[in-house]
Amino acid sequence: MLKFIKIIPFFLVSFLYAQEEIVQSVYFEFDKFSLDDKQANEVIEFIRKTDSTRIESIQIFGYTDDIGKDAYNFKLSTNRATTIQNKLIENGIKNKIIVTIEGKGRILIDDDIVENLPEKRSKNRRVDVVLNLKPLPKIEIPGFYNMVQKNHIVGDHIYLDNIHFEKGSSKLTTKSKNELDKVALLVHRYKNLQFEIQGHVCCTPPYQKEAIDKDTKKRQLSTNRAQSVYKYLLFRKVPKSRMTFKGYGNTVPLGKGSEYDRRVELVITKI
Repeated sequence: MLKFIKIIPFFLVSFLYAQEEIVQSVYFEFDKFSLDDKQANEVIEFIRKTDSTRIESIQIFGYTDDIGKDAYNFKLSTNRATTIQNKLIENGIKNKIIVTIEGKGRILIDDDIVENLPEKRSKNRRVDVVLNLKPLPKIEIPGFYNMVQKNHIVGDHIYLDNIHFEKGSSKLTTKSKNELDKVALLVHRYKNLQFEIQGHVCCTPPYQKEAIDKDTKKRQLSTNRAQSVYKYLLFRKVPKSRMTFKGYGNTVPLGKGSEYDRRVELVITKI
């Protein structure tokens, strides 16, 4: 059994992202460290599907369940990690980018409170292959900016650097509020500008144009994120008459990859 988990720690609305990790977990049978062909092919495919120019390093961590002695489990978890390492190298993955091969030993669980203990233990018998990705490059597109400027024209897009949300949430972080303080100062300076605050998301199923906000449990995440920015700028005394907000869900992709489609932007509507 093999599972793919993509981890993006924060909602980043900019063309420059912090380092990203993606993780592939390979599950082993009890007391085994052999890898069947199906699992081997899937873990190799996982890496090959990732943009090779962005892979900075690979880390491999082995684990066992909580049955058995520590020394034995450390050895077993190390053997599992080494099995994955060898398989990657056999398939052309350069050893120099594999920076960690580590057996972590057993994962302890409270067997008196855990529901479905056998399933929990089976998920602890695994190796995690972690790809550390380089930040995405900035995209240079005419009419797209990363901060409010003096001489905008109608239709200009301003991508808000460092506006972060927790995954699935519309609540602004402290760092995001600090960044919006800078935006508010510039908006007050250039009093002629009017704009729409636009929220965008990505990676929803094809039949869903919008994502669920975990705080409200409603499918309106892009709208709620845009509204959060709107409310904060109101708090910073930006007049209502100068701004509106709207969520666009996943309907306005940039065509540059899903990572660029998670964003909040200001679009100039009047000068």
